[in-house]
Amino acid sequence: MERKTTPVREELTAKTIEDLDEVVRRLIAFANGRRKMVFTGEIGAGKTTFIQRFCRHLGVREPVVSPTFSLVNEYLFLDENGKENLVHHLDLYRLKSEEEAIHIGIEEYLYDPWYCLIEWPEIIENLLPEEVVRINFEVEPDSGRKIIFL
Repeated sequence: MERKTTPVREELTAKTIEDLDEVVRRLIAFANGRRKMVFTGEIGAGKTTFIQRFCRHLGVREPVVSPTFSLVNEYLFLDENGKENLVHHLDLYRLKSEEEAIHIGIEEYLYDPWYCLIEWPEIIENLLPEEVVRINFEVEPDSGRKIIFL
């Protein structure tokens, strides 16, 4: 796995599913305590697969599935002190407007203390907190994935 780093950007290439575990560790370090994350990239670029690995790393035990039709899935995990924490996993692909996002309570997810992992965030760009971590997925010609943190 190669890595290029600057203070505000990190770019990694993952060639295998197992490589994603190291990318998850790097993302958590890069986020430095920030828990609001948005994931962009074309359909099939690996956003949901990455979120599955991310949740597994946190200690989520239940299956992590795409919330394409439910819009929001919630998962429970225990932190290092045994305290219950939540992960909100949102997929906004089907939303047509910012108003729809507000109607489902997006602002509550964006400003609570839990992890909020959002696929297809473009519709809510104006609502995102300034400190959000942005993760972009690009499909490489050799079937790898370039993953960029901003």
